Parts: sequence; structure tokens; C-alpha cells
Amino acid sequence: MISKAIEDSELKEHIASLPHDGREVFLIADESVRLSVVSATEMVNQMRANHGTGILETYVLGQGYIAGALLSSTVKGNDRIQLDIQCGGPIGGISIEAWASGAVRGYLKHNPIPLSKPINSLDTSELYGPGFLTVTKILEGSKTPFSGQIMLEYGNLANDLALYFQESEQTPSLFYLSIHFDKQGRVWGAGGLFLQALPGCSSDTLARLQDEASSLPSLGSSLASGMSAEEYGEKVFESYRPQHIAHIPTGFSCPCSRGHFEEYLKALPQNEKEEILKGDYPLVLECFNCGTCYSFSKEETEQLFREDL
Repeated sequence: MISKAIEDSELKEHIASLPHDGREVFLIADESVRLSVVSATEMVNQMRANHGTGILETYVLGQGYIAGALLSSTVKGNDRIQLDIQCGGPIGGISIEAWASGAVRGYLKHNPIPLSKPINSLDTSELYGPGFLTVTKILEGSKTPFSGQIMLEYGNLANDLALYFQESEQTPSLFYLSIHFDKQGRVWGAGGLFLQALPGCSSDTLARLQDEASSLPSLGSSLASGMSAEEYGEKVFESYRPQHIAHIPTGFSCPCSRGHFEEYLKALPQNEKEEILKGDYPLVLECFNCGTCYSFSKEETEQLFREDL
């Protein structure tokens, strides 16, 4: 992956002044609930730079990246988790992949999102439309991925993820995804949280958390002001006696490389190679997951095809 430059100097200075992105993990309510809080301001801004997204696309895909960073708390080691949405609305779909190590990548099916009329809010229900949400865990050493799927009910990623965990994993959960834009439409703060009931969690605790969820202080705004994800978790959930148990750095990262694309070209069928050699140059191949483009001259392409003979 090649990280594209964030050109706005004021935005760069702001990001540099904030605590580094990361996932903070707590146990709350006498260790009956697991809380993950993610700060993701730099990650979402780097995603925006690499994919060249507008405000709406940044909001939709940024929520997907934050969700991926939160979902990665459910895997460990070299495991990874995939979030895939296929839908009939203008978004078309979202594909996100996140590693337990904190790396996240992914893309929008339609960028830019085609709109038939201007929108007046960031309500995403009509943008998603009918569709399916699938979560897949790819575990190291396991030959078969674990996958679950639900129909989209809310057209709101946080609510539909909570529904997925309730229906597919029988685990009461709550998601909160927050992106704060400044007056210029820049991402000034971004993050999310994931509350997951553990065995022994009482119905009273769950009901209380559900009631309080609607009035949580804006996480995006709090992070934009310089608060860390750990501070947010400790302050907002103080009455639940939070125990901080882990910190995992989080960031936009993709394992693609020029070498991977060279191997892809060499493995193409002969008829496709012949068509490529007749085409225009330079040959530019783009990684959908991170927006990185790899360019090959005709001479380089011919050499790669000769190496495969």
C-alpha cells in the first residue's frame, strides 16, 4: 500500500496534535460487559485521502472502517474479520477487512455514491435500501471461515451490527459510530464504541446501558477536542467501574504491493496477456481495498510475461 498525502496543512497539524489512533478495551459492570472504544481520526482521514471520497462517501465508508476496527476486538493473533454489505440502495455495498492487530482496509462499491436528488441529512437508511449484512471470521489454522448473515433492517450500520450480534451470535450488543466534521467538511474527530454482554450480565445492566446509549456525549467531538479513547471510556462509563485491560494501535493498512500485482499479471491466461499487450500504456492496476495504483510500462509488462514462459 502507498499512503497518499493529506494535503491540508491545518488538518495535518490537527491530527498530529491528537493522541494516536487505537482501540481501548475495558471490562465494566463488575466484568459483565466488555467495552471497546476506538479512536480513528487519522485512519478515516488517510482512508479519505487514498480513496478520494467526498463528505457523504467519507461518512459512509468511515463508519465502515470504524466498525471494522471495533469488530477486530472479537478475533485474536493473526485472525481477521470481514464485514460485507450488499444492498439495493445507491451505496451498492461496502467491503471491510480488519485484522486483530488493528489494521483495517476496505472500499465502497459506488464511489461517488450516485444520488437522484440532494440529501438534507446523514440518515443512511435510504442510501442502503434493502440488502444483507455478512460478518465472516477467518481464523488462523481453521480451514473453514465462520460466517453469519442478516437482512438489513435499519439502514444504519450501528443498529444493524447490533442486530447481527443479537440474531447470529445471541449476544446483546450496542454499537456507536461517530464522525465529527468541521465547518469545512473535514474529519476533525472519528471513533466508535462496542458494548458486548458477557456471561452473567444482568438484564437490569443491559436495560440501563440501552437507556443511556441515546444520550452519550459525542465521541467524534470529544476526540476532536483532544480527549483520548481511554479517557472517554473511563469518564463516560465511570459509574460502571471500568477496568482498562488492553490497548491496540489502529490504522488504515493494506498488504497489497507491486509484487502482488506482478504475480497477478504473470498468472493471467495467455489470451488475456495478448489483449493487454495490445492496449494503452502505462498499464495501471488499482487495489480496490486501499486505492493504491501500480503502474507498468509496456517494457515492464512484456518482461513479466516473458518471465512466466
